[in-house]
Amino acid sequence: MISELGFYLFCVSTLLVSSFPLRPVPKSLILYRGLPQFLYLNPIFELHKPYDMAANERYRFSNGEHRLWVYSADKPHYQGSTTKPRTEIKIRDYDYSSGVWQYEGYVYVPSGTTGVCIMQIFGGSSRTTTMMLRVYGGSFTYYRSPVLLSNVYNKWIRVNVIHDVGASNVKIYLNHQLRYEGAGAGGSSHYFKFGVYAQNDESNYMESRWVGIKVLRKN
Repeated sequence: MISELGFYLFCVSTLLVSSFPLRPVPKSLILYRGLPQFLYLNPIFELHKPYDMAANERYRFSNGEHRLWVYSADKPHYQGSTTKPRTEIKIRDYDYSSGVWQYEGYVYVPSGTTGVCIMQIFGGSSRTTTMMLRVYGGSFTYYRSPVLLSNVYNKWIRVNVIHDVGASNVKIYLNHQLRYEGAGAGGSSHYFKFGVYAQNDESNYMESRWVGIKVLRKN
């Protein structure tokens, strides 16, 4: 659990969350139902939040759980931005441009949250992102469609996203089941983000909670 990593919080222009070094996890322990073997990497977190809010007004970390929320009327994450409000965590220092990378975590979305991205791979040439996992009306969707999983409110769901840059391929697994496979979006640099980022037809209040965040790279 994340609570075992001994996180430090540094409130500078953004919130940084670092962990003590961990021993590498044996590859044999990281095998997900026929998925390729991956090496676990130690994630470092950077909080993006409405620029006029303190970190603790939109984010909590307790007992290994990241709780992130935002309102549709909130400011963007920096002055002058034309993007919609967000409270997201960027996984730092693991930007990548090649190879096969995987994001893993368990997410809980409370009822009423809709019109929001809860996880994304940033970076692309045909658009700014390679993939978005969104919530609309109690379903997980790939961008606006297709629907990947219904009845997702008020329960913990395991999320695994695999990005094979060289093959331009993205896979989304939900509760161990492959729910989406499709082409990437090009781009020369990518990284993972999770939290809440308002999209179209968003609810007034948006929230997601995450535990067990891992970043993995195929050997």
